[in-house]
Amino acid sequence: MRVTVRVRPGASRTRVGGSYGTGTDAALTVAVAARAVDGAATAAVLEAVGNAFGVRRRAVTLVTGATSRTKVLEVDIDEQVGRARLVQLMTS
Repeated sequence: MRVTVRVRPGASRTRVGGSYGTGTDAALTVAVAARAVDGAATAAVLEAVGNAFGVRRRAVTLVTGATSRTKVLEVDIDEQVGRARLVQLMTS
């Protein structure tokens, strides 16, 4: 399942939840404490999204957006379960 996320690096704490944008272009907001230096924020995002979806870190891979705040991730999870969890996260 592909998930579009909007990253907020340098946050006071790591948090997955909320949405950025509206409609079909909405992205899941992921705040991470790591700074956007040498891929540290991206690595933290992959870990945080894995935890939020209840999968291991290796089940989450970066598809696009290595140096962008907007990233597309591939989460290896059942489609129905993943969609339900995504709706929960975006409304929290």
